[in-house]
Amino acid sequence: MENTLPELIRDLPPAVRPITRLSSLGVEALKEAELLSLALRSRSMRTPEEILRRHSMKTLLAMPMVRLSSLRGVGDSVAATILAVAELTRRADQSSIAGFPTLQSVEDVAAQAIEIRDKKKEYLLAFFLNARHQLIAKEIISIGTLTASLAHPREIFAPAIAHPRGVAGTILIHNHPSGDPSPSDEDMRLTKRIAQAGHILGIDLLDHLIIAERGTFSFKQSGNLL
Repeated sequence: MENTLPELIRDLPPAVRPITRLSSLGVEALKEAELLSLALRSRSMRTPEEILRRHSMKTLLAMPMVRLSSLRGVGDSVAATILAVAELTRRADQSSIAGFPTLQSVEDVAAQAIEIRDKKKEYLLAFFLNARHQLIAKEIISIGTLTASLAHPREIFAPAIAHPRGVAGTILIHNHPSGDPSPSDEDMRLTKRIAQAGHILGIDLLDHLIIAERGTFSFKQSGNLL
C-alpha cells in the first residue's frame, strides 16, 4: 500500500481492502501491513505501515506486553491478541514436530535403519534432520551394489531441498550384506563427494553409517567425515 491511497480503509475501493483481499485471495496473499491492520483492527493503513517502518514483524512479536501496547494504535487489548496468536503459532509449530525422534548418537541412527541390516542387497538410505536433529523424513536412495551412479548427490539432496519442513542436515546409512561393516574405497569416495555437495547446498552431511551383522561403522566417529 502506498501513502497516496486514502487515509481510511473505508475509503479504499472495496476490492483492495485487506479483509476483502483476504476473503478472495487467501491470507497468504496479504502484505505484512495489511495483516497488521487486521490484527490492530485499524481504520487506517498508515498506522500499521508506520509501525512496520520502525519495527520488523519479528521484533513486534517478540516485544513484551507493556512495550507492544505502548505503540501508537495498539493498546492493551490488541497487544494481548497479537501476543496470544503468536504464542499459539509457536506452540502449533512445536507440536507439529513433537512426534519426530531425535537422533543424538550412532545407536539412535542405527535403530532407525535396523530393517536393512540383514538385507541381501545393499540399501542406501538418507535420513533428513531438522535443526534440532529430529528425523523428519527417510528416503531409499538406491537398492543394489553401491556405486557412484546409484548414489549421485542429486538423488540424495533433491528430496531434502523439496522437503516442506526445511532440512538442516542429512545422514547416509547403508548395509553390507557381507556382514563386515568396514568401508570400501567406493564408500570413502561416496562420503567425500556427498559431504562436498552438502557443504555447497548448505545441508551438512552429519554422518555416514555402514551397518552389518558384525557391527556398525561411523564415518564421523572414525574421523573420516570431512
